[in-house]
Amino acid sequence: MVKHETDRSGTAGSLGLSVDRGSPVPLYFQLSQQLEEAIEKGGLAPGSLLGNEIELAGRLGLSRPTVRQAIQSLVDKGLLVRRRGVGTQVVHSRVKRPLELSSLYDDLETAGQRPATRVLRNTTEPAGPEVAAALGVPEDTEVILIERLRLAHGQPMAYLRNHLPSGLLELPTERLEATGLYRLMRGAGITLHSARQSVGARAAGAEEAQRLEEPEGAPLLTMERTTFDDTGRAVEFGSHVYRASRYAFEFQLLVRP
Repeated sequence: MVKHETDRSGTAGSLGLSVDRGSPVPLYFQLSQQLEEAIEKGGLAPGSLLGNEIELAGRLGLSRPTVRQAIQSLVDKGLLVRRRGVGTQVVHSRVKRPLELSSLYDDLETAGQRPATRVLRNTTEPAGPEVAAALGVPEDTEVILIERLRLAHGQPMAYLRNHLPSGLLELPTERLEATGLYRLMRGAGITLHSARQSVGARAAGAEEAQRLEEPEGAPLLTMERTTFDDTGRAVEFGSHVYRASRYAFEFQLLVRP
């Protein structure tokens, strides 16, 4: 088994990257996996530079095409970007969100992703059939509608559309832009108890693509969630879309005895 390892100079060099030429795993994939892990765990922070391909290839004893292929795979995932005159730079890590009753704002903050919110609409509207059924109110009942763009490190992450029963709580736009919806609900004395949730995927339409800075037709993850308080009352119906290049849901599966 022959291993080649980076030196200890530079941002990528300080990670102790190595490749195993005796492994059946392609060399480019070994390198891309180690770089992705370093990004996910914060070893390569947003804005970090990898250095150019020639330098990295020399440190690892790899060919330049192999290094280029590893880097391109992470560029395709949206983790790295090539900037003319700057080099290859870490953009962000992909957020992996557990499927539990938590808010995207809290999950991003916990992951060190510097969440921010842009409120697009904060109004009321008559409940359509889907919203009325989710919230347990008659059709055409006035309900709160909030549309937000959630960002991480200044980059769009998700487009969030939430309906809530009218009069449930005050939701000033400035507060919605300063923190997460679930924090505001808990602060108003609402105990979030459980939720019914479905996850899917579809292609981005023109308007969604523009908002999320993705090409039209790019894959989006979708989530619909109805949240209930401790009395069993439906207090929120969310219909959200997420950039698949930046976001993933995590499941924990248990083996049935």
